[in-house]
Amino acid sequence: MRTALRRVGSGLVVLWAAATAAYLALLAAPGDTVDSIIGDGADTPVIRAQIVHEWHLDRPEVVQYLDYLWRAGHGDLGRSYLLQRPVADVIGEQLAPTLKLAVAAAALGVLLAVILAVTTRRPWARRTSSTTELVLVSTPPFLIGIVLLSVFSFRFGWFPVSGDRGPAALVLPAVTLALPVAGVLTQVLRDGLDRAMGEPFAVTARSRGLAENAVLVRHALRHALLPAVTLTGWLFGVLLGGAVIVEQVFGRPGLGQVTLNAVTAKDMPVVLAVVVLSAFVYVVLNTIADLAYLAIDPRLRKG
Repeated sequence: MRTALRRVGSGLVVLWAAATAAYLALLAAPGDTVDSIIGDGADTPVIRAQIVHEWHLDRPEVVQYLDYLWRAGHGDLGRSYLLQRPVADVIGEQLAPTLKLAVAAAALGVLLAVILAVTTRRPWARRTSSTTELVLVSTPPFLIGIVLLSVFSFRFGWFPVSGDRGPAALVLPAVTLALPVAGVLTQVLRDGLDRAMGEPFAVTARSRGLAENAVLVRHALRHALLPAVTLTGWLFGVLLGGAVIVEQVFGRPGLGQVTLNAVTAKDMPVVLAVVVLSAFVYVVLNTIADLAYLAIDPRLRKG
């Protein structure tokens, strides 16, 4: 019970810190909130005064901040300055396409990493794979997406150029996000396999006549997964940050377009909601990672 309460408490602190950091960053950003709300509409002193009164912008910033925390704690994310709609509706409509892209990219990235880490342990294969991984990790996602579009959409016509119509439209965006992730995870898994193959349990398994590949897959891979599981939070951050760009490159709907528009227009309620949502998912994934440690390594359960 104490551990669970400590986990919940630390999660709440992370959510508060993320919301506060985003709030301060938006306050420091150039531009006026009233100008963002008016947009291309009529701009008169009377209209400005009405907007300030309606959105309570005449109150001190500290009071606005505390009011936001109070409402967010009760599930009220506010109303979008730009779209004049509840933020919960705006986020809810665009959440599914982004989640679909992130889950597909994560699954593909992990699958590629496991396959490459297991099959490229020979010196020549390791050198070739390591060079490729370095290139993938160093290349911006938008450039990978442009190359994939140029080859597989414009040249061969195998996949749609843009949109989110059917599974085919998901392939290239998911591959674009998955390749850099696979590059990092492969290096981590391969190093973990090298260490695990020298552990006493691997030596014992070999002495009992177990083949090298069987020791690798049945025993060493489980232990090599522990460092990779630690990267769960990082993996989500990369996928969410990359989705903002990838959704633009491939013309896909999702949180990327919403977040970009909100940041540009200084739409504080939407930006804060996206940040808090990201922090919440980060906390949940790290909690799941902690539980995964216990499932992967029985020695931790004894501790």
